Amino acid sequence: MATILHADLDAFYASVEQLLDPTLRGKPIAVGGGVVLAASYEAKAFGVGGGMSGWRARELCPQLIFVGGHFKQYQRLGDAAIGVISDFTPLVERISIDEAFADVAGCTHLFGLPADIANAIRRRVRSELGLPISIGVARTKHLAKIASQVAKPDGLIVVDPATELGFLHDLPVELMWGVGPATKARLAEIGIHTIGELAKMPGWSLQRVVGRAAGEKLTALAWNRDRREIKTYHRAQSAGAQSALGRKPAEERIFRPTLRYLADRVATRLRAKSRPGRTVTVRIRFADLRSVTRSITFDTPISATASLAEVAEELVRLAFVDHPEERIISLLGISVSHLERHWDLQLELPLGLDDEKRRPGSKRGVARWMADRAVDKIRDRFGWQAVEYGSALEFSRSVPDEFRELAEKDL
Repeated sequence: MATILHADLDAFYASVEQLLDPTLRGKPIAVGGGVVLAASYEAKAFGVGGGMSGWRARELCPQLIFVGGHFKQYQRLGDAAIGVISDFTPLVERISIDEAFADVAGCTHLFGLPADIANAIRRRVRSELGLPISIGVARTKHLAKIASQVAKPDGLIVVDPATELGFLHDLPVELMWGVGPATKARLAEIGIHTIGELAKMPGWSLQRVVGRAAGEKLTALAWNRDRREIKTYHRAQSAGAQSALGRKPAEERIFRPTLRYLADRVATRLRAKSRPGRTVTVRIRFADLRSVTRSITFDTPISATASLAEVAEELVRLAFVDHPEERIISLLGISVSHLERHWDLQLELPLGLDDEKRRPGSKRGVARWMADRAVDKIRDRFGWQAVEYGSALEFSRSVPDEFRELAEKDL
């Protein structure tokens, strides 16, 4: 029986703005300014989408209306929508501010069939919050998420287990989890455009295109083999942040302040939860949407902003050495994994090690930690922008910090 729900608020940020200002209803609007953070369906009809530059969006839709964003309202209404879902089942897994999975197998005797529950959720979210929400119901999480995407805007699709492969295989491959623009382009080069075509592709042939791990995962999902269960609570195993840059030269004056800013965001969250990490990974996306990653693992975990930034810079430089032909970058990201659950700072003797300043227990490491904690306390009291690291001031904030905070709640 199909009992997994995936609920997704439609064009959430833009819908909230139209709710707060009724004069915007039915009009093409975008949240943001220099960069489009979100677009209403009226704007999407002109090709406007998230991550697009403001000038390009206005070029596509001259009548586009930009609004600044009400981030506290996004948080309040997102929480309220998840609360509505939780009134029907305790098995709710929230995966972002505006979407969640739910398993209703144990509550059908109270509220009816899964389709009835989904309809009840949609009615309550519309009547109590004034927001549209799309829901997909299926036997697996992957298929439920795809069904909610197909149901948009403001719709409901229940996938019958008897016909799920017929439904799934006719859909475009980019609806699958793990198929972004770069993977979609590589699959298109070998004639794969639908999920059904991918499902019938020999495993070894697919792995040559996307790699072994990704190939095995995509093949399983294409046949709706997804064993993942609803997780009502889990501690994140990593913390990360990234920034789209548009098209910028691969030069230190560009990537250094960006990495410093990203390191600041990631390290602040690690310290807030007392969960330093051992593995640092950077991601670089080039102009053709091809991405590369580089990582390093330390024997002692780190959470100091300066240490994380220095490691990230070194990894990016190594990546450029391996790809000297690349002159343009479009995205940079930093993540820290192998997080410590219970960690106490252990002081170290000055042994003259090459990485001594990055070791948390060294004299320099302790000084960095104390400086970071002082910054954290100031920000907790007066806000994020009350104090900043000078090395990150040159970073261009086309995306407001409040928007990043909503997207980075992963710890």
